[in-house]
Amino acid sequence: MGTPAASPQAAEREAELLSAVNATGIGPAALGGGATALAVHLETAPCHIAALPVAVNMGCSAMRSASIELIDWGEGK
Repeated sequence: MGTPAASPQAAEREAELLSAVNATGIGPAALGGGATALAVHLETAPCHIAALPVAVNMGCSAMRSASIELIDWGEGK
């Protein structure tokens, strides 16, 4: 974890995915910018194609929330 994949093909795919993610322009906290992701890491293992496992870990902009306070000023105010 934290290093490029051992397989040259997987390491190349990590670089391609990181470039594609950063090209979206989403940026930190979805506020725009050039760096949406700092790294992409692929873990590979042999498996049957019918049971291809995929995991995506997202944070920051996917977990943001907002709140607003509504005040009833009443009629005529």
